[in-house]
Amino acid sequence: MEYVYLTADGLSKMKDELSELKYVRRPLLSQKIATARELGDLKENAEYHAAREELSLLETKIQQLQDKISRARIIDNNDISTDQVAILTTVEIKDLKSKKIYEYSLVSEDEADYKLNKISISSPVGKGLLGMKIGDIAEITVPAGLLRYEILSIKGSET
Repeated sequence: MEYVYLTADGLSKMKDELSELKYVRRPLLSQKIATARELGDLKENAEYHAAREELSLLETKIQQLQDKISRARIIDNNDISTDQVAILTTVEIKDLKSKKIYEYSLVSEDEADYKLNKISISSPVGKGLLGMKIGDIAEITVPAGLLRYEILSIKGSET
């Protein structure tokens, strides 16, 4: 079994989403299907077929969330070492080409949010930074070419 590593907050958000889908969206869609069914001939009832399709997609999403939650393992920030870049660390890096400094928190795929500077450990940059130590130069190949970052600092993440 492949585990899904999450913070307690990430797991809580996932459970909230599952609850919303199961107990709010699913009943609304079921009602929508019942209403569309009352409109008559189901063969030519576009509303009915659209609602059934939407329900099917919703059920798939529910199953995926239930599967992830069942495989979830909580990562505690206190268990994370800051000797090297790892999941739940925040790393400050310097782009050696542009000289710009960036700060990223490395998280699981399910918690990644680029707008909040949270990158997935399975992304090319996340993978390239894993295991690096302060002073190391990370050379990361991405579709746009080669990125070179110097690791300036590593700290525990505030996630």
